[in-house]
Amino acid sequence: MQVALGVSGIALVGCTQIISRSNADDALLAWPAEDRWPEQFHKASAKTQENYRFAVANQDLLQWMPCFCGCRDSGHTSNASCYVQQMRDDGSVLLNPMSFG
Repeated sequence: MQVALGVSGIALVGCTQIISRSNADDALLAWPAEDRWPEQFHKASAKTQENYRFAVANQDLLQWMPCFCGCRDSGHTSNASCYVQQMRDDGSVLLNPMSFG
């Protein structure tokens, strides 16, 4: 019976992590076509904001440029990965917080 409780505890921890990640994702969600950007974006310097806007608008170009910031171990495949985690079908963009500094 103790084993079953241990497994249940692990499952609850996993659910908590998923919920936390979802909330973190929501905090980084942008709607560029509507010029709606997350709070962290607005707190960034004007240059950083310009870089994010460029990256979102130019994924097709940046996907061919290698990332030089040492984040390849984090799964980044190109310079685009440093700014954008996911382009969504609904027009929203999940930003990568890495380039906020």
